[in-house]
Amino acid sequence: MPIALDPVAKPVDHLAEFGADDALALILRDRTLTYQDLRQGIAALAAWLQAKVPQEGARVASWAAKGELTCLLPLAAARAGLVYVPINPLLKHAQVAHILADSGAVLLMGNAARLATLADDDVPEPCEVVEEQAIRAAIDRQAPGLPPSVRDPGELAALLYTSGSTGRPKGVMLSHANLWLGAVSVAHYLGLEADDVVLAVLPLSFDYGQNQLLSIWRAGGCAVPLDYLTPRDVIKACARHGITTLAAVPPLWVQLVEQPWPDEAAAAMRRLTNSGGALTVDLVTRLRALFPAARLFPMYGLTEAFRSTYLDPALVRSHPTSMGRAIPFAEVQVIGDHGGETQANEEGELVHCGPLVALGYWQDPQRTAERFRPAPPSSTYGGTAVWSGDRVRRDEEGLLYFVGRRDAMIKSAGNRISPQEVEDAARATGLVAEAVAIGVPDARLGQAVHLVVRAAPAAVDAEETLPTVLARELPNFMRPQQIHWRAAMPLNPNGKIDRAALEADLRA
Repeated sequence: MPIALDPVAKPVDHLAEFGADDALALILRDRTLTYQDLRQGIAALAAWLQAKVPQEGARVASWAAKGELTCLLPLAAARAGLVYVPINPLLKHAQVAHILADSGAVLLMGNAARLATLADDDVPEPCEVVEEQAIRAAIDRQAPGLPPSVRDPGELAALLYTSGSTGRPKGVMLSHANLWLGAVSVAHYLGLEADDVVLAVLPLSFDYGQNQLLSIWRAGGCAVPLDYLTPRDVIKACARHGITTLAAVPPLWVQLVEQPWPDEAAAAMRRLTNSGGALTVDLVTRLRALFPAARLFPMYGLTEAFRSTYLDPALVRSHPTSMGRAIPFAEVQVIGDHGGETQANEEGELVHCGPLVALGYWQDPQRTAERFRPAPPSSTYGGTAVWSGDRVRRDEEGLLYFVGRRDAMIKSAGNRISPQEVEDAARATGLVAEAVAIGVPDARLGQAVHLVVRAAPAAVDAEETLPTVLARELPNFMRPQQIHWRAAMPLNPNGKIDRAALEADLRA
């Protein structure tokens, strides 16, 4: 039976309470966990965390591949009264150092190989680094676990770091209510049930990836976390575990539809979900042909408001480019430049209202004030809304369509990339005097990162050396696909680098 909507939020750690004791909750590489195991594991990890970090509201971070620790930690930290800070395992030491310092994390948990790449000055005082195997051993010796807690649903539960169009990654503050109601909403509109098996291929540091676990646990079903190297790994896992639900971003879908799918890999598939970029009409057609029995859910969202819209699978054939309508617990309005709601087919800014709206940016009141502002007078929920900066229109049927982005953020392979972060990394090498990162349309990635640079006057062998240095300092998804060298940068009338001219030149 599909999950019923319940607008009453609870502490997020209660999401582990819904499965039958002997039902599978988690299938890992080396072991499986029933719901009874899941509850016991969360209780034991929460007890260890509370003993290790007794300060209420302290931040604890993880930097590891998908495993028992990263799957249980969000609920265990919440139960212990701590704030969870997941760090994308693809990030390198410089990005990790920033997140640790910005969040004020007092504990970093991770696997030995990753932790070994950190220099002493990457880990700020008083953050303690603990290897995940040591945690497993300590938990095995742990006294009785910590029972479920009673907490204010509006209390801070997690910081998810996401890049904007400028500056370094910023921490989006998510409450227990944000995570709880997001799980209930998605489990409801996807129609997840207790016999569903979700293949969790997306990073658990993303709201979309984290929700894969929380929503399937709300339904009492099973999650299979997977860190894959090739599309074939995904297909093999679908066959091995009888996967019924697969969530991905467009670049991965492109790779998957190019592969042969044996009958046993596709036979159990009930639903496909997409976010992190729009599906093309061609890709929709190929997915429907490859999985004729599966329902396709195109979705749109942003970390600051979790998820805004989804398109009913029944409308995908007739409206393949639509963003759909608001998900449960979300109110989405289109506000014109005049400050009021737009008319049908009139362009405006997407404004997200309701209980899924995050609490703001961690220790950044200026940027919080820019994005989190009072809801429009026409809002039913009122309160604080997220003004997305995305330009959309609503048709006569009430369906939304994406028009464009107001900011310069690059969205590549489902990742939000700050141009300034790439530019800062290039300038920090000492090889370039000026750098501009631009997103260029790409059939497979959505946007590819291109870097336009002017060499530093004293740089030696800059063109040969810069790619190697950036490969060492930046995660794969942030590395420039191409580097363009210029003798001089174009300037606008204000004397600033003319980004628009560079972008036009690269897209010509």
